[in-house]
Amino acid sequence: MKSVPHMTTAARFALAADERSHHSPRLRLKPKAPTTGYVDGAWWPTSRDLTAELPSLLAVLAVRLEGIERVTFNLSAWPPTGRRMAFGGGDVRLEDFRAQHSGTVTVIGAWDRHRVTLLVVPPETDPDLAQRMLMTAAHRGNKDSVETLLAGSGTPAEQDRAAAGDRGPVLAAPVGA
Repeated sequence: MKSVPHMTTAARFALAADERSHHSPRLRLKPKAPTTGYVDGAWWPTSRDLTAELPSLLAVLAVRLEGIERVTFNLSAWPPTGRRMAFGGGDVRLEDFRAQHSGTVTVIGAWDRHRVTLLVVPPETDPDLAQRMLMTAAHRGNKDSVETLLAGSGTPAEQDRAAAGDRGPVLAAPVGA
């Protein structure tokens, strides 16, 4: 990160986020395998404008899903959108639901209706926490709930230790605490 003597905290955070966005993927998917858990990966959009964010996401997922038919999302989690969006020479339906978890977006394929449900990491999330959330959600075998994933608890290494029955190091309180 560039250092500027009189830069505000907000400006430093914005600069770090901008630099990290150029170097770190903002989408992580679980490896292709039988479905496990609540999500198939995680996506960290740069804004709350769904129609502006979707083209780059759909471009990646169109390869995995062999085309895109529709995207579903929580009605209250995003500003209003149109009912359709032009993509890949066709239209993608945008469907908002009250019942869908506000922390997820589901992308449904055109040919076999295969779906990919992604944890949505809020755009304003600290970059280090966002990367940890992306990696955790995309970890093979992750079965954490959306709430747990959004809380940012657990890393892939911690999950591996827990699966093996290892609780990790025991931390003692300082004497006199």
